[in-house]
Amino acid sequence: MNPQQIGAIVIGGEHPGLGIARSLGRRGIPICVIDDQHSVSQFSKYVNRVVRVKDLRDEQNTVDSVLEVGRRYGLEGWVLFPTRDETVAAFSRYRDRLAEFFRVTTAGWDTVRWAWDKKNTYDRAAELGIPVPHTYNPRTERELVDLYSRLPLALKPAVKENFFYATGAKAWRAETPDQLNVLFRKAIQQIRPEEILIQEIIPGDGQRQYSYCAFFRDGEAQSTLVAKRMRQHPREFGRAATYVETTEHPEIEELSERFLRAIDYYGLVEVEFKQDPRDGQFKLLDVNARTWGFHSIGVPAGVDFPYLLYADQVGQPVNRCRARAGVGWLRAVTDLPTAASDLWAGELSLRSYWKSLKRTRVESVFCLRDPLPSVAEVLMLPYLLTKKYFVKSEGEPETQAACEVAGADLSAGRPAE
Repeated sequence: MNPQQIGAIVIGGEHPGLGIARSLGRRGIPICVIDDQHSVSQFSKYVNRVVRVKDLRDEQNTVDSVLEVGRRYGLEGWVLFPTRDETVAAFSRYRDRLAEFFRVTTAGWDTVRWAWDKKNTYDRAAELGIPVPHTYNPRTERELVDLYSRLPLALKPAVKENFFYATGAKAWRAETPDQLNVLFRKAIQQIRPEEILIQEIIPGDGQRQYSYCAFFRDGEAQSTLVAKRMRQHPREFGRAATYVETTEHPEIEELSERFLRAIDYYGLVEVEFKQDPRDGQFKLLDVNARTWGFHSIGVPAGVDFPYLLYADQVGQPVNRCRARAGVGWLRAVTDLPTAASDLWAGELSLRSYWKSLKRTRVESVFCLRDPLPSVAEVLMLPYLLTKKYFVKSEGEPETQAACEVAGADLSAGRPAE
């Protein structure tokens, strides 16, 4: 790498990080990936250097590690691209320190806190007249009695990282009062009571879920894309999208931009909504203050999000652009079993599935010009599944299946990525 050329440092090398590396690497921009585990990005021809560090979960360790790598390899002035929520929080809280050496694409904590903690997100949205799901924050088990009549409900964390790394789940579903009580007791062993949210479940599958994606700056969307989840796993309470497609939706854009202006947002962002069939409203689920899982859909749709942010950081002109509708993104390793399940259940027709494949313009990892990451992904599947679904709680390994309590579905809650 030429230390005189401004490059990009991608923190986290899973498929979102790979998308950043390909976006910038195709333009000759040098790429350094920092990760605390093996990932597909290390096999990309667009990645010039991969540095393994011990820990990217603890905020202080993350900042110290990134600064140490930057100084060791002479990466002063390079552009930082976080891909995980905990990294966003670390960069936001320590932004001033990082900005002395790097170009920091993450907004300050006064902005990021509205996305980091879902209680803040929902409170701010409500103040702005943006619909949100009914959400409760009981501090004791006695307070759950008032919620029994509202079941089924999803129990989820206000700050997802603490809960996810402890349980391997994004949220839990409670169908009965006994389930709700048991799950609350289990959650309180992992996170503080004030972080436990109990939320109504909006009926419907991913096709009612939309994402507003943008490069946002100075109170305006510089470039935008709206996507609709066509398939996800599990079907009703998706942890992650497996096939998404760009669309047009002015109402989603207006609601998202109202929120982002109010918190003075800067950078790349995904705002998630789900349409409630009971009242027709689009309800805000989540705000991701970073690149999202399917951001690489932007390139074939006409909005190269990582490059837009990079160009802005290095002082190059940024042209406004808008995504074309009807462009598909696919994550094959999860979509194949998802589509097979939907076909078997009669939720998907062969004709619809074939049409989605024809509309697909980018796969999350596979690329003919950069084939090794997709080969590596297949070979690394046992390792990746272990890292994703086997987590440690109080010193013991715990799988997603082992977390099932009283028949609760651990896939409930907001979609991953």
